[in-house]
Amino acid sequence: MTAPAPHVFHAHAFVENIPLKELASAYAEARRTAHELSFDLPAEGDATGSVFIYPFGVIVFRDVPKAQRETELTRLREARRGLTDANVQEDISVHEDRGRKPNVTGGILTVDCLTLDRSSVIALTVAQSAAMEYYERIVDEMSARTDRIVQDLEQRGTVSLRTRPLHRFIGTATATRNEVINILHLLDKPDQAWDDPDMDRIYDELKAEFDLVDRYHSQEAKLRSVQESLGLVLDVARDRRLVLLETTVVLLILFEIVLALARVH
Repeated sequence: MTAPAPHVFHAHAFVENIPLKELASAYAEARRTAHELSFDLPAEGDATGSVFIYPFGVIVFRDVPKAQRETELTRLREARRGLTDANVQEDISVHEDRGRKPNVTGGILTVDCLTLDRSSVIALTVAQSAAMEYYERIVDEMSARTDRIVQDLEQRGTVSLRTRPLHRFIGTATATRNEVINILHLLDKPDQAWDDPDMDRIYDELKAEFDLVDRYHSQEAKLRSVQESLGLVLDVARDRRLVLLETTVVLLILFEIVLALARVH
């Protein structure tokens, strides 16, 4: 007897967030919660494909052929103008095997039965991993830029008096850290797990497979380091400006004294 083909979850990430309320009119058939918009569509053969859209800028397809995925991506871009591809994709295969405990082996998740709630949790985890990959790229770029600024400070012993770029950079780092935290706050046990005794194991297996927890802590630590380093550089710039200001005030006082003495003589 031929084993059934595995279910395939495919995530596609965007740079921008996707407010789900804005998609309501374009996706009238969709189920919408605070954190997810989902709907079913016919796939090849007797299988039924599903689409999951998340507000942090990721769309996930389950059992949807590539041609159909492109159609749905075009539909999403028309519904949410201005979307930019993050060039990040993530996949996982799910195999159904009656009587088997949930586990991940060789990149394939095995479950005894793939329900709608389980599909939702799997899609969320794949989406989070895709979003995290995009933010890892941004954080690495920030970290490299910060290293260059610190190295310049080390070599020159001072920094530019222009603090506005530093303010913007610090603001960007803070906003990025907040977005990472917001995306992964759902790492807490999903609501569906309370009604499904195997859901905890499924979610734990997926978190371990995608290494979400360690990746999250790594990015948070890098962002904290970036903020602390930039804060130090900003303090140096402010101190330099303060010294220049005080020097200017002293020179002005001396200039007034010299003028006063000149008038006397």
